[in-house]
Amino acid sequence: MADTALDQLKRSGRVVVVGASLAGLRAAEVIREKGFAGSLTLIGDEPHEPYDRPPLSKQVLLGKADAERTLLPRRRDIDAEWRLGVAATGLDMAARTVKLADGEEVPYDRLLIATGVRARPWPNEAEGELGGVFTLRTREDGVGLARALNAGPRRVLVIGAGFTGSEIASACRERGLEVTVAERGNGPLVGALGGVIGAVAAELQRENGVDLRTGISVTALEGDSTGRVRAAHLSDGTTLECDVVVVGLGAQRNTEWLMGSGLGAGPRGIACDAGCRAFDLRGIVTDDIYVAGDVARSPHALFGYQFLSLEHWGNAVAQAETAAHNMMSESTDRRPHLWVPAFWSSQFGVNIKSVGVPSMGTEIMITQGSRAERRFTGVYGYQGRVIGAVTFDNGRWLQFYEKQIECTAPFPPPFTTVDRRPDGQRPIPADFPDPSVPTHGPTITLSGYSPADRRIATFTPAGH
Repeated sequence: MADTALDQLKRSGRVVVVGASLAGLRAAEVIREKGFAGSLTLIGDEPHEPYDRPPLSKQVLLGKADAERTLLPRRRDIDAEWRLGVAATGLDMAARTVKLADGEEVPYDRLLIATGVRARPWPNEAEGELGGVFTLRTREDGVGLARALNAGPRRVLVIGAGFTGSEIASACRERGLEVTVAERGNGPLVGALGGVIGAVAAELQRENGVDLRTGISVTALEGDSTGRVRAAHLSDGTTLECDVVVVGLGAQRNTEWLMGSGLGAGPRGIACDAGCRAFDLRGIVTDDIYVAGDVARSPHALFGYQFLSLEHWGNAVAQAETAAHNMMSESTDRRPHLWVPAFWSSQFGVNIKSVGVPSMGTEIMITQGSRAERRFTGVYGYQGRVIGAVTFDNGRWLQFYEKQIECTAPFPPPFTTVDRRPDGQRPIPADFPDPSVPTHGPTITLSGYSPADRRIATFTPAGH
C-alpha cells in the first residue's frame, strides 16, 4: 500500500498545540492515541501544566481544596515538549510557524488552537490594580482570592451575577462573610437562563443573606492611602464600603495574537467548521489548522447552523477529542462536533444544570416540580420545538430532555409529565434580556453565521 501524506505525518510530522489547558491536554492525548509518533509541542502562556478551573470558584474558595493541587489527571503519557510561561504572539499561515513572545518561531504541519478565554478585567486599569480587587480565572487568581477571604473581610462586593459571580457569592455566605452582589440586569443568571429563572435565583440569593442589588452598575472603585480598595460607587448615587471586590464581568476570548494572520478570528472566537477546521477570513476552510474549546465557534445543526461559542468544561473535552481525531484521519474518516451543550453549577446548596441552548428560547414551561420549592425542571421552546432545559435539584430529568432536543421534539411538550403542577400547564415568556445589551455571565454565545468577525466591535461594559 502506498505511503500517504497522513502516514508520513503520523511517522515524522510536527504537531503544535497552542493552549496548554484542558482542551489542549485532551487533544494531545488523542493525537498520541491515534498513532502520531512525530514531535508534539504544547505552548501555554501560564507557567503551569494543565489544571482544573471549576474548583477555583467552589472548593478552593471554601477552603476545601488547595489551588496548587488542581492539576488535571493524565489519561496517558503524551511525550510532548512543553513550552510553558511563554505566550504565542503571532501566526504565519504561509510559513506554518507560530511566533512566541520570547522571539522563537515554532514550525508545524498540523496546528491546534485551544487558547481559551481570560477574565474580563475591570475597565479602569488603575482601579483594577487596587489591592483587594480580583478576577477569577487562573490558579493565581484562586490563591489570591482565597487568601483574601481567609483574612475575614468586612464586606465582599461581587460585580456581576453570572454563574461565576453567583458561585463566589455563595462561597462567601457559606464562610459567613457579608457579601453584596451588583448586577446590571434584572436578576442573577438572566443572560444564560432568562428572567423567569433569574427571579428564582434572586430569591435564593436573598434568602441566603446576599445583599443583591439588581438594575445597578458600579461606576467607580475607591482606594485608601495604602492602595487598597475601600469603597465602590454605584449608579444609584450610593457608596458601598468594601475591602474585597471580585470582578465577574464575563470572559474575553484569546484571539488577539491572531490579528493579521488571515484566520477568521475575532472577539467572539475563531470560526471553524463542524469538523473543527479553522476558517480563514475569506470563509475558506483550512486543512492544517484546527480549533477547540472556549475559543472556538462552530455551526451546530441542532441550533439552526448558527455558530456557537461554548464556555463549557464538557464541550472543551469533546471538541478537543473530535479535533484531534480529525487531525489524524483521512477526510472520509473525519467526524463532526455535534455535542449538545450542557452546564452545571452549585450555589447556595442547589445544583443547577442545563442542557441545550436555553438562551435561544422564547418561552419556558415548568414541566416538573415548582419554582416555589426550588426543585423543578424548566423546558425552553423556540419556534415550536424544544431547544433547552434547566433543572434546580432535579437533574434526573436532564438526559430525557437532551433526547427531546436531539430529536427536535415539539414545544410545548404534548405529553403529561410526572409531578406536573398547576403553574406548569402552559408556557410563559422566558424573558431574556435584549441580546444587543451584553449581560454578565452568558455561557453560550450565538454568534451568527459569518465566519469572520472584523465588523464586530470589542465590548466594553458600559458604566463599569
